[in-house]
This record gives sequence, C-alpha cells and structure tokens, in this order.
Amino acid sequence: MKNLTEPVPEECIKKYRPSKQQTLKEFNISIEFLDRGCIIRVGCKSIAFEDVKEAMVALINYTKNPYESQQEWRKILE
Repeated sequence: MKNLTEPVPEECIKKYRPSKQQTLKEFNISIEFLDRGCIIRVGCKSIAFEDVKEAMVALINYTKNPYESQQEWRKILE
C-alpha cells in the first residue's frame, strides 16, 4: 500500500490550461496610438511600443497564442 502523504511527482500533475477563447476573454485589450508608437493595455498592464508595426505583430501573436503570450508577458512585467 502506498503512503498517501508522499508528494506527487511534478511530472504526474497535469496543469490546467484554459482554451484559447477563454484566455482571450480573460482581459480587455485596448490600443492607444501616440505621436510615436502606441501603448497596448492588456487588463491592468500597459506595454509601450515605439513602433506601431512591432505592436501589431505582438498583438497578432497574442491573439494566435494567448496563453503562451500571457506567460511571456508576465515574466517581463512582474
């Protein structure tokens, strides 16, 4: 009989991952265009881009892979 107080190995735990649509609905997105570049707000976080094209690429990547993008942006913003 196994000891029930032993911790479960990390590789045995399946982490919850929301669907793409659930992830996109999680935060409101707004874009503020400036004289030079723009600011993209995702939820309460704001990211400034000097180049609008760069911002649009980041936004498109976010909509294609929202979960992965959120994880990367959290590393940068936290």
